[in-house]
Amino acid sequence: MRIASFGPLAALLIALPLSSCAAPRHGPAPPITPTVIAETYVSAQNPGEELDSLATWRHPDGTIWLIATAKSSHRLVVFDAASGTRLRDVGAKGSEPGQFRRPNGIAVHGDLLFVAERDNHRIQVLSLPTFRPLGSFGQPALRSPYGLWLNPLADGAIEVYVTDNFMDGERFDVVPPLTQLDQRVRRYRVRIAEDGAPRAEETGHFGDTGENNALRIVESIAGDAAHDRLLIADEYQPQSTLREYTLTGRATGRRLPDDTFAFEAEGVALWACRNDRGYWVSVDQLSPLTVFHFFDRRTLTRVGSFTGRTVAATDGIALHAAPSAAFPKGALFAVHDDTSVAAFDLGQVAAALKLDRNCL
Repeated sequence: MRIASFGPLAALLIALPLSSCAAPRHGPAPPITPTVIAETYVSAQNPGEELDSLATWRHPDGTIWLIATAKSSHRLVVFDAASGTRLRDVGAKGSEPGQFRRPNGIAVHGDLLFVAERDNHRIQVLSLPTFRPLGSFGQPALRSPYGLWLNPLADGAIEVYVTDNFMDGERFDVVPPLTQLDQRVRRYRVRIAEDGAPRAEETGHFGDTGENNALRIVESIAGDAAHDRLLIADEYQPQSTLREYTLTGRATGRRLPDDTFAFEAEGVALWACRNDRGYWVSVDQLSPLTVFHFFDRRTLTRVGSFTGRTVAATDGIALHAAPSAAFPKGALFAVHDDTSVAAFDLGQVAAALKLDRNCL
């Protein structure tokens, strides 16, 4: 998360996360010695964009798009996932359909693209590959939406989980009282109507209000329906971690060990394999090198960690496990220092960390 500038009206409406203004880019040394795996590529820098979250989409021609939210330029940036080449920009600053104000979380389901806009207080839905705006939802309940996770349901609806990082204080840098943290995640049931527009019904909000399990500073969220599990990154210092909730919003009391993250727990992704096996992936947002952690899907035990040779201060990640021409075993994509995107070959990662080859 980063600091942003706002006009007077926005300052009344928008909450900034504590970690944006209080936390340094450099944290202490990681508690483990990670393996080093070279990036397949690091794209050209895009200064001033403030790239944040990532999602992938397979074009009908077989190419893979890597779509990034660009918070400071208020648009989406589309890269060729095979090479990191910048293909196009989408949108501009504004509140009309197809425009964005501080886009952050992003997720893909089929040919639908969901984008969380912090400063428009909404989730916008667009159609791929044209990026035609279909509609939006979440207003007026959402105050500072950040992360997204989509859970397709058996009846064709989509369950959408949204983290809401509203804050208090004159500088919006104060975590609200525990009694208000039951609204840290909002859940919506979304159907796409015949005209293509999303029809959303809010089905509740949640967040534990106890001292031990509360979600204080939230952004990244991901889920595992097979194991009734949500992992939500709480960036609150000094013990940033991933907290476990059920899909219905009940805190289980489990979290990653306190020595897992030296700085801020960020982007979270599930690498689902056959027979309900696989791995959770999350990052420690460190400079000069991000640390990528892998955890057993079932037990949440850490099974390995690595750094690249360049990638630092990562916000969002995207795991694309399906094979492609450039990455026959799949790829892990990551934001580098707000300015670039990078790719790691999943085959190389699995070999270096001695992960289950059946996942490839």
